[in-house]
Amino acid sequence: MYSCDCDTTPISFAVPTSLRAYAPDEADAAAICPRCLRVEPVADTDTTDDVAFDRLSSSFPTGEAGVALALAIGLCASLATNRSALEDALEAVERAGADPLLALDRLLAEPSVEPAIDLERRRHQLEQLLYG
Repeated sequence: MYSCDCDTTPISFAVPTSLRAYAPDEADAAAICPRCLRVEPVADTDTTDDVAFDRLSSSFPTGEAGVALALAIGLCASLATNRSALEDALEAVERAGADPLLALDRLLAEPSVEPAIDLERRRHQLEQLLYG
């Protein structure tokens, strides 16, 4: 069960086998809160085939790129611990055809998004991971 304290319904999604190493508890399903962006594992029965990532932002990637970006956001809670996994997850976003930094910038511009962690500060560190 998702335990976020925000008064909003989380966005649940299945985690493909190729991305499970980046999921919390290596779960086969996870959810992201559209307000605080907390990512937590959920029961696989909570997911649907039509993931509503547009509830985060109309420019949030869809499909595997969206799943990889959501998981990368979850990994941002601890850059030191998750550095390698985060780098791999961001590269998975790129391989799936999306620009992770641009998507993150657009997400942070959404007025309804209030990240639980300082993603604006982490964005610079993410850029260094990708291109540094």
